[in-house]
Amino acid sequence: MLITQNQEHNSISLLAEVSRTITNEDDINKVLRLVLFIMSENMNMLRGMITILNRDTGEIVINESFGLTEKEKERGRYQIGEGVIGHVVKTGKAVIVPSIIDEPLFLDRTRSRSKAKKENLCFICIPIKAGTEIIGTLSADRQFEPTAIDDRTRTKKTKIGEESIDMLQYYVDQLSIIASMISQAVRLKQLAHEENTKTPHETTITGKSSSEQKLKKEEQEDETISPAERPANIIGNTKPMIALYKMIDKIANTNATTLVLGESGVGKELVASAIHFKSRRADKPFIKFNCAALPESIVESELFGHEKGAFTGALATRHGRFELAHNGTIFLDEVGELSLSVQAKLLRIIQEKELERVGGSKTIKVDVRVIAATNRNLEELIQNGLFREDLYYRLNIFPITVPPLRERKTDILLLADYFVEKYNAANQKGIRRISTTSIDMLMRYHWPGNVRELQNCMERAVILSEDNVIHGYHLPPTLQTAESSGTPYTGSLLQKLDAIEMEMIMEALKRTKGNMSRAAVQLGLSDRIMGLRIKKFDIDYRKFR
Repeated sequence: MLITQNQEHNSISLLAEVSRTITNEDDINKVLRLVLFIMSENMNMLRGMITILNRDTGEIVINESFGLTEKEKERGRYQIGEGVIGHVVKTGKAVIVPSIIDEPLFLDRTRSRSKAKKENLCFICIPIKAGTEIIGTLSADRQFEPTAIDDRTRTKKTKIGEESIDMLQYYVDQLSIIASMISQAVRLKQLAHEENTKTPHETTITGKSSSEQKLKKEEQEDETISPAERPANIIGNTKPMIALYKMIDKIANTNATTLVLGESGVGKELVASAIHFKSRRADKPFIKFNCAALPESIVESELFGHEKGAFTGALATRHGRFELAHNGTIFLDEVGELSLSVQAKLLRIIQEKELERVGGSKTIKVDVRVIAATNRNLEELIQNGLFREDLYYRLNIFPITVPPLRERKTDILLLADYFVEKYNAANQKGIRRISTTSIDMLMRYHWPGNVRELQNCMERAVILSEDNVIHGYHLPPTLQTAESSGTPYTGSLLQKLDAIEMEMIMEALKRTKGNMSRAAVQLGLSDRIMGLRIKKFDIDYRKFR
């Protein structure tokens, strides 16, 4: 079968769009509906159906559809082996019906196709599998134009030639890939359907009622959060963020020392602020200090204060940040950058709740809650002799990890809208919407700089926009894609995959600063495979250090 370059490009685009939908959408029903819609747009599909098999009753029902009314969808019920769909479930093999009017197995239970429409209609049905088990089918109708003239009646008739058969096989290949991509979502729908169709008697006999309902209730509770638990200064509705909110709510009313972990730009300071303002110390001082912002010689004086004449330039006694935070909270950002001598004094404050100013001998008692944050691996710093192990254990009493933006993709648009409103007000602009192309670019990007990078992108876009719309060309060059820049990829599929693989390896090496072993772990590769890929693409990992 010969596939044109344009068809290959369209196939990649279709599968990429399906993949993004499955990745970015949490609602299973919406995922399956969107997949069918994407197929209709990209494959000229008239109708599409996703059926699931109820293993308890042996009935196959239409779960999601495109191009069918609710009545037609309800009529689509089959037994295993019955009709084309039942045959596919029974055999586990795809079926191509070039012309449904000539196929006795095609039952048309939905009654959605008139006789006139059936004449030029083909039907493709693909099994959906979970491992080796058939759990449902994915099917589609396509219209083929008549390609021959009947000599007796002088009317057009459908004739599927070799070229059309090749094209049908091309669509079978596409549908097979999509069927494997949605199999997990269909499995979840199958389990839900089987549970909903159980009678109370059946549920009691199987003994699943109480345990399954309890588990389902616990899962629902894990995915929801009360307004009181949600911090007012943080935006996000994804599961990782809800878990973070619950953690903040649990720790806020304690005095436990907290260590906030996460990549640069994820919002560790916002988490520290949320902990303080939800605590019993909310009306007391909240003092912030960046440990990497000042030279080492000044950090000690800033944190602990100094006496008059303690050093050249000390013209008066100065209260340090810990004294200023008395009865409140101090937030030590980038705590991994502190020198070992300052770390020793910090350990004393956390343990003994007392300090001495630089150049002084008087012991000062302080009641301060410490929240520290870092984007560095403190355990590695300990191994390299750059961070005190005893201080690490004092800080790490209650660690909280803030998820990176790439793990909470559905929050990107919420954050983008927030930043648009913020910079609209700051710059007297009137941006009303973000274009579809821009949304696509925002969702595709991997955001190494996290929320801070997104904030900078939206500020730039708001300033550049002249028509109250944020377009793709308003976003930074790092977000530009082939489609948005008018330079679509024209290479083969293998070249495309190699390019993506090489880019992912280089990004992992950037994140790990040239550490091949850590990069391999992030990519899910063994050290041997990582070494072979480095050699294949001629990547010099040392330049990332």
